[in-house]
Amino acid sequence: MRLEDEGATSPPLQEDEERSAFVKLDPSTFFIRHPPPPHELGPSITDDEFLFQTIHMGAAIVDESRYRISITGLVDNPYSLTLTQLHALPSTTITAFHECYGSPLVPPTKALRRIGNVTWTGVPLHVLLVYARPKVSGTYVWSSGLDHGTFAGVEADRYQKDLTLAKALGPEVLVAYAMNGQPLSKNRGGPVRLVVPGWFGTNSTKWLCKLEVQDRRAEGPFTTTFYNEQYPPDDPTNPYKPVYGVQPNSMISSPEPEAEVVGAEVVVEGWAWSEDGVTTVDVSVDEGESWVDAKVEDRSELSWQRFRAKLELAKGRFVVLARAEGADGRVQPLGEGRNHVHRVAFEVV
Repeated sequence: MRLEDEGATSPPLQEDEERSAFVKLDPSTFFIRHPPPPHELGPSITDDEFLFQTIHMGAAIVDESRYRISITGLVDNPYSLTLTQLHALPSTTITAFHECYGSPLVPPTKALRRIGNVTWTGVPLHVLLVYARPKVSGTYVWSSGLDHGTFAGVEADRYQKDLTLAKALGPEVLVAYAMNGQPLSKNRGGPVRLVVPGWFGTNSTKWLCKLEVQDRRAEGPFTTTFYNEQYPPDDPTNPYKPVYGVQPNSMISSPEPEAEVVGAEVVVEGWAWSEDGVTTVDVSVDEGESWVDAKVEDRSELSWQRFRAKLELAKGRFVVLARAEGADGRVQPLGEGRNHVHRVAFEVV
């Protein structure tokens, strides 16, 4: 079915009518499930049970019979979609890394490596936007979820984010209803969530119920108070900027920490990723005094990329680190920074 077909869409909704699909929150507070350590993230596709979860104010239980997505704002053709209508539209599946930015309450100085690589299925956002016909004054797309409550002592009547209209019109951004071939679970934002590949997970609004084209950034606390980065912190010459695209990053999956490697040949493997893709990964066992080029797989869609390097080492204890460079020329920092290099200690015996 196409959006132009009779019955493919529903009339515009009244203000906040889409929120009638909300039933309750369960859990009803902040919840986080950390990923396993990097050496357990070897497969290219991350199973749901190994993918981190971050829920800010609680997970929304949704009455699917009342569920609607409202597409509105600075558009010439506002409309809404039921869940059945959304599923009837042509879908797209894309593989992409999915990374949590980390806590917005602390400076971005610690590498968390809350990362996975999954396939998403849904309707490209640009299809919905083009049909709505954004006005020339529209520069942002606001996305709202059905969750609400308190995060870090701040009340919010909804989780609301924004993305630039230019990003929203990209072919990779989805209004998604499946992950790894399975319907989205409640804790993954089901029945429908926004997915913004290449950007941090905070931008991928769960329990999606409303999309608005606007001429300014969204006004809720998750854009005004949280998830705006200043780095280095407390530097008045460095303005705050929204947490959007992912910087070059990498992690070592083999050898695992404190491994005993038999023989002189040591194979170092891992994953690298960034918004624009990774071009090179170098590894070092002397804290960056010298580097060995790793072989980096070409990126497929917006997936993370496997890297592999062979080292010839004498017996002894070593610390290996990996440093990725993105297509835009940015390089992982060795020290502070939320994407600083990963170090793994091991011994050659």
